[in-house]
Parts: sequence; C-alpha cells; structure tokens
Amino acid sequence: MERFCVGVDVSAKSFDVAFRGVKGRVEYETFANDGVGRRAFVKYLKKRWKLIRVVMESTGIYGLDLALALNKAGIEVMVANPRAAANFAKATLQRSKTDRLDAEMLLLFAERMPFIAWRSPSSAQLELRAISRRVQALLETVRAEKNRMHAAMHVEGTKVVRKSITATLRALAKQIAELRAAAVKLIASDPILARRNELLVTIKGVGQVSAISILAELSVLPADMTDRQWVAHAGLDPRDFESGTSVRSVPKISKRGNRYLRAVLYLPARVASRFEPNAAAFGSRLKATGKEPLQIHVAVMRKLLHGIHAMFLTNQPFDGRRLFPPTAGAVGTSGIASSAISEVSIAN
Repeated sequence: MERFCVGVDVSAKSFDVAFRGVKGRVEYETFANDGVGRRAFVKYLKKRWKLIRVVMESTGIYGLDLALALNKAGIEVMVANPRAAANFAKATLQRSKTDRLDAEMLLLFAERMPFIAWRSPSSAQLELRAISRRVQALLETVRAEKNRMHAAMHVEGTKVVRKSITATLRALAKQIAELRAAAVKLIASDPILARRNELLVTIKGVGQVSAISILAELSVLPADMTDRQWVAHAGLDPRDFESGTSVRSVPKISKRGNRYLRAVLYLPARVASRFEPNAAAFGSRLKATGKEPLQIHVAVMRKLLHGIHAMFLTNQPFDGRRLFPPTAGAVGTSGIASSAISEVSIAN
C-alpha cells in the first residue's frame, strides 16, 4: 500500500501542512503549535489515511513536540536537515518564501527524496537537554546582571540597586547549582549517558560542566548521524561564496545549526589548544600556514567534534595522537583550516 506524504512547516505559534488532494492538487491546512493543535493534526491524518509519512524541517524546540506527538501516534516522521531542505528548494526553483510554500516544498521533498525515519530520544535524554538549556538561559541572565552591577558600581546612589542585583545573583547561582546536580544524577541513572559522560571528561579541556552541555545536545541526535553531519548540525561546516572569477568571499562557517552545541565547544577547544600537546601542535602547524587565531580555534572545535563522534562510536577514551596526528597531510588540515572562519562571534 502506498504511503501518503505530508509536508509540514513549523513556526513558534502554528504549523502549515501541505498534502495532495483527491485530484492530485496540493492542498493546505494550518494548525496551532500547541497540545490541542498537535492532537487535532494527528486526528486529521489518521481519519483520512492509514500509512502516512510526514517530513518536517529541523527547527529546534518548535518542532520537537510535534515530532514526538506524531511518533507516539505511530506516524512515520522524517526531520530533514535545514541545509538539505534549502538546497532542495533551490533545485526546485522555489523563488518566494512563505509558510505554505515551505510546506509544499517539504511535501515534494517527501515524495522525491529518500525517507529517513526520525527516532525519538529517550525521556532521560530529553530531560537532560531541557536542564542544560535552562542552565544556559540562567547563565545569560547572570552575565546581564553582572553587567548591570558593573554599571551600578560607577553611579552614585545605587546602593539599593546593588543590593537587589547581589540577591538576584545569589538566587541564580543556587538554581544553577541545583540544576547541574540534577543533571549529574540523571546521567548517572542512564548507563549510556553515564558511559559517554566518562568518555567526554577524558578530553583535556572538558570538565563536568562542559560535559553535561555537550552530552545534552549530542544525546538527542539520531544514532546513525555521521561525524560530518554532526559538524553541519553544529553550524561549523564551511560556507564558500564565489561566482565566476570576480566574486570570491572569505570562507566562513555556516552557523546554520545548533548554537548551543557550537557555544559549548568554544571553551574546551581553547583549553585543548593550550594544554593538549597534540592539539597545540596542530594549531602551530596551522599558524605556520598563515591561519588566524580564530580560524585555528574553529578548526580545533571541529576536530574535537569529530573526536567525540569516534569516541562514542568505538566506546574508547580520548586519544589526542589519533585525532591530531603529527603529520599534517595525513589529517587533511588544509581542508579544515580553509573552512575556519574569520568572524568574532561563533555561538550566534
């Protein structure tokens, strides 16, 4: 029996659905992106068709609940990589961009491209990511409050304000500590998470705090993703722009990916570049070829992500000699360096 294909474009408050009607023409529906809307969408699909395949784009938190609802209802879901969807849209000469057109493009994607079913993360993995992202949000608030304290210290008559900021910082520190303790307990209760946490802390530059954040973002990814797909997911893949012989921009990272993962890799890569001998040697080789410090740093971030993928795959601890071999040509450093960026901001 032929499977019925549906394309779904998800936004914060709603999601648009595209499918083929009785005469083969594309039809559209819109549902609220909340519990009621998601249940209505599942009921709508099951009332009309038996075998259904839904393709939606990876949109982070906005699409996760919908993918979980569909998966729980026994409906096959594919969460397409945003870059793959964007390239497909270009190939089909999509010139305008609206929610309905994006849903129709995903419908065509479902009909023409290989279908890769999405696997739902475990409850422990989802909870860990929720905790980690809450900690990141609180840390951003801490930074903002510290900036306000710095300003208040240079203004007369702000004693009450400084007292308020101090109290807020103490409360935030307590919440962060409690959340991190809950994350550690959650990791210890899951054998896979516990083992991967042990592997992560064998990397010089990755402590328990960084390990929680890295593990939280990576554990919800499909198990069959390659290391190159991890790099693309983090937005650390190269983005070249050139046309003819006259237009050629400096290569940059795409930043079309998980900003949380990209941000949490920043500090471990900086520490590894200084204190992990093989990473330091790798950086020195790139510097000798004329690469800028930030280009080198991003190259190390990418290498660390490749290394973590290999560690999880082989269940072996970190080995800097294998990740950063002494012979530059053996590891393709020129390709890695050429994709490094010359921008100041990595996380955003």
